[in-house]
Amino acid sequence: MFIQNTLDNSPEAEVVVVDNASTDDSVTYLKATFPEVRLVELDRNYGFAEGYNRGLADLNHEYFVLLNSDVEVTPGWLPPLLKTILRRPDIAVVQPKIRDYHRKTHFEYAGAAGGYVDVLGYAFCRGRLFDHLEKDNGQYNTSSDIFWASGACFFVQSEVFRAMKGFDARFFAHMEEIDLCWRMHNLGYSIAYQPESLVYHVGGGTLAAENPYKTYLNFRNNLAMLFKNLPGRYLVPLLFLRLTLDGISGIRFLLQGSVRNLWAVLKSHFMFYWWLPYLIRKRSKSFLGFQKLYAGSIVWDYFVRKKKTYTEICSR
Repeated sequence: MFIQNTLDNSPEAEVVVVDNASTDDSVTYLKATFPEVRLVELDRNYGFAEGYNRGLADLNHEYFVLLNSDVEVTPGWLPPLLKTILRRPDIAVVQPKIRDYHRKTHFEYAGAAGGYVDVLGYAFCRGRLFDHLEKDNGQYNTSSDIFWASGACFFVQSEVFRAMKGFDARFFAHMEEIDLCWRMHNLGYSIAYQPESLVYHVGGGTLAAENPYKTYLNFRNNLAMLFKNLPGRYLVPLLFLRLTLDGISGIRFLLQGSVRNLWAVLKSHFMFYWWLPYLIRKRSKSFLGFQKLYAGSIVWDYFVRKKKTYTEICSR
C-alpha cells in the first residue's frame, strides 16, 4: 500500500498482511519473524472479495496493491505501475506483466498480459486463451488499455476502490476483479496494462483447476457478473446463449465422468436464480463497459476457427 507517490525514487510502500483466519502457523511465524509488518487478522475466512474489502477498510493510503501470497515480484516492479496511473487520471487500475512462476518464459493463466471479456462473459487474456499459454517473446511489450486486471497483482486507486464499494462480497472468490473492473468501465474509468513491471505467479494455490467448488464459483459468478453489467436490450438473449453453453459444458463433464463438476454447474445455475432479487438491485445504471467487450465469441474463435493466440483473434 503506497504511502508516498514521488517518482524521483522508488515509491515507498507499507506492507500490510491481511490474514483470512489461517488455520496453520503462518500468523505466529509472521509475528515472530517480521514484527514490523502490519497484520490485519480477520475472524473467519471471508474469501478473496470480502477479505480484501475488510482488510483495506481502515487503511488510508492513496493507492493499494493487492498482491497474492503466491506472487514473486522483481526488482523495480512498483515505479512503472505508479507512473502509469499518475499519467492518466482516468486509469483506476493497472496490472503488470504476469508470467508463470514454474515456467518463467511463459505467461501465467490469471492475468498474463491483460484481460478481456467477450459478449458471452468468457474471460481471456493477451498471452492466454482458455488453457493455451503463450511464451513471452515480447509480443505484448506495449502498454495498453485492457478490460480487466488480475487480482493476483492489482494496483488500484483507493478512492475509486472505495467509491465502488470494493469487490462484490457475494462472489467470495473468482471473477470478483473482473466484475469490479467492468463496473469501473461503466462509470468511465480505464484499466491499464504495464509490461515494464514484471511479476511471477504460482497460481492454483487455493483451489485446483479441477476442483468442483472452483467450477461452481466460476459458473455462478460469471452469470452474476453478466446480469449486473449487460444492457437491458442484450441481457435476455446473451444470458440465454450463455446458459445454453453452460449446459453443453455440463454434458461434457458428464461424458468425462466428472459427475461432481456437472453438479457444480447445475448448482451454480440454481444459486444464480436464487440471487436474482439481489442482482436486480445491483444492476448498473450505466453500461459504458459493454462497448469495450470483445464483440465476437472467444469460444467460436478458439474451438471452431482454431485460433490459439490473442494476436490471431484480434487480426480477424
